[in-house]
Amino acid sequence: MKATYKKHILNFRRPSGTSRGVLTSKETWFILLEANGKRGIGECGLLRGLSSDDRPDYEEKLQWVCDNIHLGEKALWELLKDFPSIQFGVEAAFKSLGADNPYELFPSPFTEGREDIPINGLVWMGEEGYMKEQIEEKIQQGFTCIKLKIGAIDFNKELSLLKFIRQHFTEKEIEIRVDANGAFSAIEALDKIYQLSEFKIHSIEQPISKNQHDSMAALCKNAAVPIALDEELIGISDKDARAALLEAVKPQYIILKPSLVGGMRGTLGWIQLAEDLGIGWWITSALESNIGLNAIAQFTFLLNNPLPQGLGTGALYTNNFACPLEVINGKLRYSPLLGWDVAL
Repeated sequence: MKATYKKHILNFRRPSGTSRGVLTSKETWFILLEANGKRGIGECGLLRGLSSDDRPDYEEKLQWVCDNIHLGEKALWELLKDFPSIQFGVEAAFKSLGADNPYELFPSPFTEGREDIPINGLVWMGEEGYMKEQIEEKIQQGFTCIKLKIGAIDFNKELSLLKFIRQHFTEKEIEIRVDANGAFSAIEALDKIYQLSEFKIHSIEQPISKNQHDSMAALCKNAAVPIALDEELIGISDKDARAALLEAVKPQYIILKPSLVGGMRGTLGWIQLAEDLGIGWWITSALESNIGLNAIAQFTFLLNNPLPQGLGTGALYTNNFACPLEVINGKLRYSPLLGWDVAL
């Protein structure tokens, strides 16, 4: 078996705002496998400034994986605990290599185009007018669940955006999720969440920054809106440490990004712990290209979670790979007739 890796820079169609700044491009990496005339591909979706494996030796570790590919997927995954995005890339590359079609990792009614996945429509941070424009666009596109990133503009303006939605749509018609990305201080969070609750919010992701477990536990117990942990999960690979976090904080939900939590195997580990404790969950992509998104979507479909998932559409980038994934009426669909166009 031959293994190589390749870097690819994805360019945003429009600068996209997050609590960590405005993104205009994103690097990603691919592991490419060849054996017996077949090819496999897996994406290592590194997010600079957020991934726990954003380290100077990242590319060196990719080369190490290629040099030791003979160890096999399971052994490599175990040895890559400090590199969750590479764990995901290795898993997907081996799945891809072993499949009849390298882009059909998990054959199902989803890949046959017969069933789809409900997803949330993501509204990026930006000026009030731009965010309102996005909200209107998502509703026109048929989304019944909208997720707003908050914490970048004046809080009262963010409340006015939520008011705008609720003036036109009830909570039964449009579900609203908000993601603070840790933007609130522990002192102000409870009051701000109370103000958000007026607009019948489904949940708020990561209201305060990670590693404030006592404060987060108090919020999960007392806040007027259910809380979902996101960044809090990053960098915790030990099962006992994961269980201790969930038992101490007792969130209502956890949000799982396979590229950030140890790939598909790592995601399943979190799900088992959450379900044992009665904690809800959903899966989110993390700005991967269509190759990584495809693997996450196919994996997600098999888990039969009825909640809207946080799967991107691939339309963010000018130089993404043509693929069968498309969004129709707020759902992610795989349309086999569209085919793939991947030049790597």
